[in-house]
This record gives sequence, structure tokens and C-alpha cells, in this order.
Amino acid sequence: MRAELLSVGTELLLGDIVNTNAQYLGKELASLGINVFYQTVVGDNPERLKNAYDIAINRADIVITTGGLGPTKDDLTKEIAAEYFNKKLILDEKSLGEIMEYFKKMNYTPTENNKKQAYFPEGCIIVKNNNGTAPGCIIEENSKIAVLLPGPPREMKLMFNESIVPYLKKFQDGMLVSKSLRITGIGESSVDDAVGYIFDRQKNPTVAPYAKDNETVLRLTAKVNHEAEAAKIIAPIEKEIRDVLGDINVYGINEQTIEEVVAKILIKNQFTIATAESCTGGLLAGKLIDYPGISEVFLEGAVTYSNDAKVKRLGVTESTLKDFGAVSSECAGEMAAGIAKNAGTTIGISTTGIAGPGGGTDEKPVGLVYMGIYMFGEVKTKKFNFVGNRQKIRDRATFTALDWLRRELIEHMKQV
Repeated sequence: MRAELLSVGTELLLGDIVNTNAQYLGKELASLGINVFYQTVVGDNPERLKNAYDIAINRADIVITTGGLGPTKDDLTKEIAAEYFNKKLILDEKSLGEIMEYFKKMNYTPTENNKKQAYFPEGCIIVKNNNGTAPGCIIEENSKIAVLLPGPPREMKLMFNESIVPYLKKFQDGMLVSKSLRITGIGESSVDDAVGYIFDRQKNPTVAPYAKDNETVLRLTAKVNHEAEAAKIIAPIEKEIRDVLGDINVYGINEQTIEEVVAKILIKNQFTIATAESCTGGLLAGKLIDYPGISEVFLEGAVTYSNDAKVKRLGVTESTLKDFGAVSSECAGEMAAGIAKNAGTTIGISTTGIAGPGGGTDEKPVGLVYMGIYMFGEVKTKKFNFVGNRQKIRDRATFTALDWLRRELIEHMKQV
């Protein structure tokens, strides 16, 4: 079965809203074994919307629209669908009652135009909205299907899972199950060079690379009749990829983040940690704190941006700052050791560098970052040169610091 996604809303075309609905639906449909070959975004214009329907219906078996089901005059998705399929719009009293009840629960007063949301193309399947006032619907006509869903993601996702997934399962011809390997320390071109031969030979599972900030993702997708079969098909290919690339470079799977992986290692082993940051300005501490339960081991984070703060808070020596500067291996090492000592932690990690756009020199250019790790009484430092704007440099430094810490923790655990 072929599906097409039709996202409705001028705000999407103008870039005021990011189209997360298409991303979500694309993934969900793939897991159902339904192919999505096209995604279209169209503004709130009757003629263009009707034309988009016509194109989509002619090249897909099912068209799923999001947006344009609201109460205002520019919410036209349902009206144009009814016109396209030559159906009358009829008031559904049950839906109207549910809309009025929703307003009552929210202590809002409905306006006359809210009744518009209770009108549906004649003969359609009405899809209840448990998170808002805009019900959706399913139109079946001449072996074609149109599914109309609201635009707000919190409404659309719930409706899709509760009502549309069960409806679509009757059309399933097998299912697609994916597993993503998250790789860092190796660039996309190097990954392709190392395991490209696997991409070429595989038909089930397929292997596809995706470049993302700071990492490369390999998505392994198996077509199966039952989900339990997927693991057996994917496992040997995953092992081969890990063997070729080095298991240490595959830091996580699926939606795992680098901070989640690091946090789990720290918590499992009860390794306490504190952070001392200059150029990353708290991003490193913030990433660790994103993980629920990190309070078991994360004791303290210090943003020591000035030289004076590095001396007073971390014990960096005046001579180090004078002889080597704040952006130096020596300073990074003293920062890491100093925060661990002051916080009483097993591990201390530091960042100091030049994020730009100004402040760089020939000797110390913008993007130069030194990091330090104090771990079990030993201090290590590393030098990095990042490129990009100020935010990108800070983000890359934060990710790299977490990845370096991950590698050091894994190496330590091998030795104990």
C-alpha cells in the first residue's frame, strides 16, 4: 500500500512551525509496512489544496492530511475533501455534543463557528478527538482512502494511535521493523567506506546511513510478518557492522542519546561526577541533568567563565593562567581535578575554549577547546578544534566531552 502525507497550513510554508507531524507519521507508517513516497505541504488556499488532493489521490492508495480542521474560515481541509469526493457536509449531533462537553470541561465558552467542526462528509467514518475540539474522519471512495487529522501534534498522535493504526492494520502486507545504530568518532564518509559493501548486498534487512550533528546513524530495516522475526534477521548484520566499525564507536541504539548512555553507566556503577565549564557555559551539566535519576551521582556543576572564578572556585593556579592561559591543556586539567576535589566526586570533567565569533588568534583560533577528565586520581586532557558558529562549537564540544567520558568509563571498567 502506498500512502502520501498532505500537511495543510500556510504557517508551515512560512517556516513558523516545524512539520513534526510528517516526521512522526512517516515513521509510524513505515513500521506498519506502508510505503510513503511523497510528502506535500500546501497553504490554506482552496484551489491549491484541491489540486494537492487530486495529485495525491492519483498517485497513492491512502492520503493522510494533517491540519485545517479548526473552526476558522481558513480551515478548509474537510470542506475541500467533501468537494473533491462530491459529498455533502452533514452535521453530526454526537460530535457536536462531544465538542460542547469538551468546552464545558475546559471552562471555555464555545463560539458559533465551533459548530463547523461537527460537520463531516456524508458517509465518512468519524474519528473522535480525545485531546481537542477537532474530530477527524476517514473517507473511503473508489478504492481510495483519505484520512483527515488535526494539526496539533498532541491531538494528531493520540488519534492516529487510537483509531487510525487499528484501521490501517487490515491493509498490512507484513511490517517494517527498524533498529538504528548511533555511531560517533567516525565520519559519515568513513562509515560508508568501511561498511558500504554491506549496504550494497542487503535486501532484507536494508541498511541506510544518515548523517546527523556529531554522529552517523545506520538504520537497519527488516520486512517481516511478525515483529519477533526482526531481531533474528537484523542481529547478524548488526554484529558485522559493530565488528567492522569497532563496538566502542557504536554508542547507542534507536533514540538513545549520548547523555543517556553516559548517565546509565555512572548510575549503574555509582560513579559520582561534577562538571567545570567555561566555553560550554553549563551545556555539559544541562545534558547530564536531562536524564531522570542523575541526581544519584551528579553532585555539582560550576560555570567558571572568568579567570578569577577558575582560581577561586576550582583552584587553578595563577601561574598556570599566566604561563599557559585559560585556554590550555594545563588549565583544563586543573579545572577537572579542582571541581572533583571541591565537590568530593569520583570524576571531574572540564571544558575551556574559544567559542567565538571573536577572541581567536593565530595561536589559539576560534573553535579551539581543551577538555580535562579527572577520574580515580588520574588527570587526562585533550585538545580539539571545532568549526561552526558559536552555538555549534559549544554543542559539539558538549557532545564530544560526553563521548570522551563514555569511552574512558568503558575502558576503566574493562580493567577492573
